Amino acid sequence: MLTVGDTFPEFSLTAVKGGAEGLKLASAFTEITGASDAGKWKIVFFWPKDFTFVCPTEIAAFGKLAADFADRDAVVYGVSTDSEFVHLNWRLHHDDLRALPIPMLADIKRELSAGCGILDKKEGVALRATFIVDPDGIVRFASVNDLSVGRNPAEVMRVLDALQSDELCPCNWNKGDEHLKAA
Repeated sequence: MLTVGDTFPEFSLTAVKGGAEGLKLASAFTEITGASDAGKWKIVFFWPKDFTFVCPTEIAAFGKLAADFADRDAVVYGVSTDSEFVHLNWRLHHDDLRALPIPMLADIKRELSAGCGILDKKEGVALRATFIVDPDGIVRFASVNDLSVGRNPAEVMRVLDALQSDELCPCNWNKGDEHLKAA
């Protein structure tokens, strides 16, 4: 699995757009690459499969924080190994995903998942992995959960805040808290 300090892999994936455009068949799809949103921080999170139970809770939670991430000059990309057509169908038929403001990327060839080292060996799907990638394409945070355990997008935002502070941040530090001072 990629870890802190590694370069995030280059990619080019078809995605279902976030927001209302992602619900219109004529304009639902776009290509997103590693060069998209250049100069921004990227939150890239993976889920195992569409039409499952834990995944939509996480996806909706990241969606609810999308504007807060944007305020921090960060974009959020959600990725699974399902196709863009499956993503679109799920958005159209799941109340919590219909208004999703973030794109859902389709890694159907599993190239990005494999490049990140997060394919489940038994199931062949992406693990619940989360990466914070800085504007230079360097992984600054990496986390992976078991397939059955959801993650906490608010914790991802807390870590992003700490990384962007360029200061020493103690345990449980939150934006606005004091930083550690080196003696």
